Amino acid sequence: MTRYQHLATLLAGRIEQGLYRHGEKLPSVRSLSQEHGVSISTVQQAYQVLENLQLITPQPRSGYFVAPSKAKPPVPAMSRPVQRPVDVTQWDEVLTLLEGREDKTLATFGGGAPDITQPTLKPLWREMQRVVQHQIQDVLRYDTLPGRRELREQIARLMLDGGAAITADEIVIASGCHPALSLALLAVCQPGDIIAVESPSYYGTMQLLRGLDIKAIEIPTDPETGISIEALELALEQWPIKGVILVPNCNNPLGFIMPEARKKAVLALAQRHDIVIFEDDIYGELAAVYPRPCTIKSLDIDGRVLLCSSFTKTVAPGLRVGWIAPGRYLDRVLHKKYAAIGTNTPGPQLAMAAFIRDGHYHRHVRRMRQIYQQHLETYTCWVRQYFPCGICVTRPQGGYLLWIELPETVDMVCVSRMLCRLKIQIAPGSLFSASGKYRNCLRLNCALPLTDANREVIKQLGEAIHTALEE
Repeated sequence: MTRYQHLATLLAGRIEQGLYRHGEKLPSVRSLSQEHGVSISTVQQAYQVLENLQLITPQPRSGYFVAPSKAKPPVPAMSRPVQRPVDVTQWDEVLTLLEGREDKTLATFGGGAPDITQPTLKPLWREMQRVVQHQIQDVLRYDTLPGRRELREQIARLMLDGGAAITADEIVIASGCHPALSLALLAVCQPGDIIAVESPSYYGTMQLLRGLDIKAIEIPTDPETGISIEALELALEQWPIKGVILVPNCNNPLGFIMPEARKKAVLALAQRHDIVIFEDDIYGELAAVYPRPCTIKSLDIDGRVLLCSSFTKTVAPGLRVGWIAPGRYLDRVLHKKYAAIGTNTPGPQLAMAAFIRDGHYHRHVRRMRQIYQQHLETYTCWVRQYFPCGICVTRPQGGYLLWIELPETVDMVCVSRMLCRLKIQIAPGSLFSASGKYRNCLRLNCALPLTDANREVIKQLGEAIHTALEE
């Protein structure tokens, strides 16, 4: 990316975030040149890019101003799913998406993999080598059923950042967040039970419910504040719902952080109707705000919140290290783990425990928060440049996922098939619904590098959508 492109992306991000409001005068060419250490011509080129995007307008002898119509683009509206229990579908489409991981020639914008190329991960790779060299007997032995105490103690420290004061004895290690959520559901539910979910909701969670023969009821969800408490209460009054799965911090796929008042309200609702909350906090550490937002688990006083998380999104998916804090269901979770999984691999646990203990984890996460925020700003800028007018784009408050709503005439399931021929993989919105809604939406992984090649992919994606609109 050239200097002027980088500067244009930075300024576009500030406009998107409302730091420069509509009608407001932007800094002069000379002041920006001095602030960023670039030439005046570089600033002029950056302003030309923003003018082409209709983000700013020039005024003779006055300078540049934020364009009113582009100052704060629309976000998707509150979702309107069918509010009745349904069997989850879409497995064949999800399987196709998963199989794409094996094709190294694909531009994989459909998955949720993090960036694992950063130098802040080098201490972890060194620690993994040290564990194998110096603790080989620990690596080759059976693990304890709850997982390595060293790691559980470090996770308990991390959970304090989210406000949850629990001990190592209240944590069970799992092979990722997905297996942790599976254990949580096995401990609470029976086949045929009904679980409420946000809509849209992560396709992996949807397929987990399908695999356990659990029905899903989709609840309307606001892309900025989260699940509708009112709609959830109405569903609880109509159906024998066993629990609700929530991703309240850096939601997947919408990116919101549920306000604390709404977290308290949904917990109070769960207490009133005596249901459990399955809290997925896998992206919580990647929140753009500091300190990181509290978990619902931190507000729990009677053990009805089962918090699941992992290092899959903050560090690397190949570690397969996650955990569950199951509250009152600890004994049942341990039994289900023994029956279904057994113990975990000790090596990655030992390496992660040292990575956290020595301060490397927090340094890495701080770096990734900054990188992902820049990526989200840049990809949003590219999407708005190359996609048709009339789209709605979320404003994620953390993580690295972008949800885009297109005109209803666009079928992203059909577009995605066409893109496969171009070696581009996306995640159509229908994967994020139990009943296949949101066919006019898609989720983009913005953890991918800000390269000219990836910018070209977004351009090709925009061209394919334009073609679909014309047809």
